[in-house]
Amino acid sequence: MPAVGPHWRDVAASLRATPAGTIGRRLLTGRPPPLAARAYDSAVDPFTVPTTYWHRLDDGRVQCDLCPRECRLHEGQRGLCFVRARHDDAIVLTSYGRSSGFCVDPIEKKPLNHFLPGSAVLSFGTAGCNLACRFCQNWDISKSREIDTLADAAAPEAIARAARRLGCASVAFTYNDPVIFAEYAMDVADACHALGIRSVAVTAGYMNPAPRADFYRHIDAANVDLKGFTESFYADLCAGRLEPVLDTLRYLVHQTRVWVEITTLLIPGYNDSDEEIDRLTRWVVDELGPEVPLHFSAFHPDYRLLDAPPTPPTTLARARGIAMANGIRYAYTGNVQDRNGQSTRCHACGALLVERDWYEIGAYRLSDDGRCRACGVQIPGVFAGPAGRWGSRRLPVRIAAFAAEPAHPDRA
Repeated sequence: MPAVGPHWRDVAASLRATPAGTIGRRLLTGRPPPLAARAYDSAVDPFTVPTTYWHRLDDGRVQCDLCPRECRLHEGQRGLCFVRARHDDAIVLTSYGRSSGFCVDPIEKKPLNHFLPGSAVLSFGTAGCNLACRFCQNWDISKSREIDTLADAAAPEAIARAARRLGCASVAFTYNDPVIFAEYAMDVADACHALGIRSVAVTAGYMNPAPRADFYRHIDAANVDLKGFTESFYADLCAGRLEPVLDTLRYLVHQTRVWVEITTLLIPGYNDSDEEIDRLTRWVVDELGPEVPLHFSAFHPDYRLLDAPPTPPTTLARARGIAMANGIRYAYTGNVQDRNGQSTRCHACGALLVERDWYEIGAYRLSDDGRCRACGVQIPGVFAGPAGRWGSRRLPVRIAAFAAEPAHPDRA
């Protein structure tokens, strides 16, 4: 039988139980972890924790089972994601409690148009990624191989307190894929739920079934990047495969309560043909249903794909038209100014429900529970009262300011 890794929550629990205080204090002060964690890092690194999904191979290597890449590592090697590594014959996460930065964004920037519209979301990421997209728009974070990128130390409880104090309805794991720091993300989600804050994953959906089920039990909403609709696109431009992403989408929509929206970045000459958009949108309708919102976003040349031109707004409008003709009820455009393409209309009566100009909300004609005020039909999504008014603001945040606050909601 292959050996299976110990659970990171055992270490997290021991950190919280120590007389020195919460895990947050340890992370922010840089003090070493308790003895339970030290076996996993001879350098006594407080940001390294054990993980669960891995097993030993007969040839002496250890296989990480988190994602379909299934990196097989010798001692001291890191996976392609950079933040998961083999140490003392086990797979560890080396970035628990560390972030590349925090910022309050509009929820529509994730993008999520049917999840608490107009609300503020506390967004953060770490470093690394389990795909290798040549066109990555956040490459300075996702492709980073420098631990110094992770400048902010933050305990889950401190993040939750910051979100509440800043008036955020949710916390988003974004900028790079939360799959690779799943243990940290799940603990942050749990801390947020304890304070009434929801959790959002912005992800490529590249995750194996068993850890995927564990991860999404902690998540309230997800925007999944469906990067293209051919295996060749994924192989040539992302060093990955399409089918695991499609499997994740089926799983999320049909087997969980997670609210799901999809984004496809349209790259001229690579994934923007009428035929591919037609097949993609027909698949969404047939396999997921017409009520799953679909966002088409504009590409700009970046990272290792500098020879493709920016996406013309006409391409986004064409893709949106194909999607709606194929039965997608909520198709949107992104990364361009397009009030018509970014606003929400009732699929039953056509009434304008949420008017958007970039991330600013104008007219809002939904009831508190998400019904069209014109015809009364229920609009799919997560709605809780009037629209938020965060607008297009972007507010950088230093979580250290919230680290010492009391954890109990009644004392904050």
